[in-house]
Amino acid sequence: MGLHPRRHRRDKSIRRAESFEKAYLVGWEPSRRAVLMPGSPDGEESLRELQELTTSAGVKVAGTILPRSPEPDPATLVGRGKAHEIRACARAVGADLVIFDHDLTPTQLRNLEQALDLKVIDRTQLILDIFARRARSREGQLQVELAQLTYLLPRLAGRGTLLSRLGGGIGTRGPGEQQLEYDRRRVRARIRTLREAIERVRSHRALHRARRRAQHFLTVALVGYTNAGKSTLFNTLTSARVGTSARLFATLDPTVRALPLASRRPVLLSDTVGFIRKLPPHLVAAFRATLEELQDASLLLHVTDASDPRHVPQDAAVEGLLETLEIACTLRLHVWNKVDLLDGATRRHLETGPQDVAVSARTGEGLDVLLRRIDETLGDPIVEADFELSPADGERLALLHRAGVVLSTLFEDDRIRVRARVRESLREQLQSSPQKVRADR
Repeated sequence: MGLHPRRHRRDKSIRRAESFEKAYLVGWEPSRRAVLMPGSPDGEESLRELQELTTSAGVKVAGTILPRSPEPDPATLVGRGKAHEIRACARAVGADLVIFDHDLTPTQLRNLEQALDLKVIDRTQLILDIFARRARSREGQLQVELAQLTYLLPRLAGRGTLLSRLGGGIGTRGPGEQQLEYDRRRVRARIRTLREAIERVRSHRALHRARRRAQHFLTVALVGYTNAGKSTLFNTLTSARVGTSARLFATLDPTVRALPLASRRPVLLSDTVGFIRKLPPHLVAAFRATLEELQDASLLLHVTDASDPRHVPQDAAVEGLLETLEIACTLRLHVWNKVDLLDGATRRHLETGPQDVAVSARTGEGLDVLLRRIDETLGDPIVEADFELSPADGERLALLHRAGVVLSTLFEDDRIRVRARVRESLREQLQSSPQKVRADR
């Protein structure tokens, strides 16, 4: 079935605009390295990540520069002299915009646009643009738009009372109404509307979680740095078809599927958005309705790209966000993914503690061990038990077949004798009924 002609023309125009858009990237780091927090990425590493983000946004990187100074300049971040140098370099490579690997204040943004005479966006706006492109569900679009407007509101000053989205290109896309000019009053009104809609989403999700708990479902959630291979692992474990890509933030909308375990306990696996360093705080706040799914998880699978030499600071960024969400103490397994890309010496140096599992989501290596470890970590041990049911008790018999492994069934005149391998909690649940249950440990 073909695309709608109007949508097809719009998609072609977007791709055409992206193909001609070139960006000049500007990092910044203090010249005195001692002021950096321990474990923080250096400027060059952060700038490399900005290049990956820019490519993921469909924009060509025309050049980069990494200024250093003792303190950030309050007016332009980099200083006026360096701003003139950046302008000359950006024009020399034919850049259409300049992207700063730093959150710019409204004053810095305004001054830089005047000094460079080019469109200027910062790291936060770039990430918001990528999220706007990837949001597919109505919930994801609401959350992205709320983050965009929260970012936009203090930056209306100095640009007149109206700000138009008619320009197009990176940093101007969004899931909200097109060609809509926002002023402060309308932005605040829209933010209130979005927060009310997201609050309804939170209530709806809370109701779903309550139903899962009532049905004794457990949730296992995948967390990790963006592009660690979570979606590929999710697809392999659940036979799902979630889209995968080497681009950053290929997954935005959460997906939940049943996870088949040997114990046959009812477990759901949740695939969530990847984390990243310097994740905009208002983006975290906007996505709290989605990230609350992590707070209800019984087990977190922290997925690390073992082949990425930057995995140590990436894992530290994930841990920091988990602490922000107050779920750092949740039961956890550390999954070293992409081990098929490692040589023997590197593999031997991976951590191999009781909470570490080495796998390859692409080749399937180690997945049987991971499933077994998930089963063991979730607790609720498996026991064999004998059950005596009445012929009219078809509901309990169906439950034994659905949630356990039935070893034998004997039909007598007035009773059904079943021997099954079930979870301890299910055995206790049936034991509390009038039916007779005898467990063999």
